[in-house]
Amino acid sequence: MSATLKYGELTGEILNAFFTVYNRLGFGFLERVYENALAYELRKRGYRVTQQAPITVRYDAIVVGEYFADILVDGKVIVELKTAERISEAHVAQLVNYLKATGIEVGLLLNFGPKPEFRRKVFTPSKKSV
Repeated sequence: MSATLKYGELTGEILNAFFTVYNRLGFGFLERVYENALAYELRKRGYRVTQQAPITVRYDAIVVGEYFADILVDGKVIVELKTAERISEAHVAQLVNYLKATGIEVGLLLNFGPKPEFRRKVFTPSKKSV
């Protein structure tokens, strides 16, 4: 990942760990297996990892929803995992909504499907007011 990208080095390391886990485990396990393996791999590399990080959605200061991001790395990058045939627009929307709800600007959507694939999303403060 380019150093000009926000948290480019960190997201590059997360992607490296993703491909390491995918190459070792392959396709076919439940999402939770990949979550545990990726969290372990990232911790081995010295990152602070929170699994099932709580996300609260507020509307006029009222809690209207609660979700859990699969992994939060160093408090800076939300990592959402999938085990689907391919990444869908609904998967991307889920990640973007997590970014909106938390104020965290960078997210990675990692799919441990038949072919490994990822999407990197950035939600900037200027977009938050929309």
